[in-house]
Amino acid sequence: MPSPARSRRFDLIAFDWDGTLYDSTAIIVRSIQEAVRDVGGTVPSDKEAAYVIGMALIPALAHAAPDVPPEKYQELGNRYRFHYLQHQNDLSLFAGVLPMLNDLRERGHLLAVATGKSRRGLDEVLHSVDLRGMFDGSRTADQTAGKPHPLMLQELMAEFDVPPERLLMIGDTTHDLQMALNAGCASVGVSYGAHEPDAFHELKPLFVAHSVAQLHGWLLEEA
Repeated sequence: MPSPARSRRFDLIAFDWDGTLYDSTAIIVRSIQEAVRDVGGTVPSDKEAAYVIGMALIPALAHAAPDVPPEKYQELGNRYRFHYLQHQNDLSLFAGVLPMLNDLRERGHLLAVATGKSRRGLDEVLHSVDLRGMFDGSRTADQTAGKPHPLMLQELMAEFDVPPERLLMIGDTTHDLQMALNAGCASVGVSYGAHEPDAFHELKPLFVAHSVAQLHGWLLEEA
């Protein structure tokens, strides 16, 4: 294992949340489908619902349910939150995430979250005892701009005075990798989340990890 004193390629590592660190993809897909059904829209397939994960909530729901009229978006969002909250206590970090984050902190990396979740939703999960103090910063779609707009990463770079070439974005969707490209940053994709990795190639990630263990190993060797 590399020495903690080994020089770093990236000073700041930003992680997407759902599907990257948090094992929530299936619950989000189901909650989107149930919400659309509740308001009378055409229920999206698993693939269609998974595609919008990572986007800001209302644009995501609108994309997944194009036949739902705008006047029903608030109701649609409320129904999504209702269904998601029914399963929130069943969700957890992927196995291996905490050791990976602890190793990165010991190496001196700054750690951040850049997520399509709301600020309220992210704060709820970050209040876990295991995660308290783990992340140096975070940005959510409702306080900046939804992915793939680069504002989340731009604000994190400004906060920590980190240039684009010293920030690495890690995510499970094309929205994450496109956001990194838009911000002039490097990225790593993970294939165990919401999007199939076949679409990652054109977005030029440095690596695609097929498990948390693979991601952990690559980061220790290359980040």
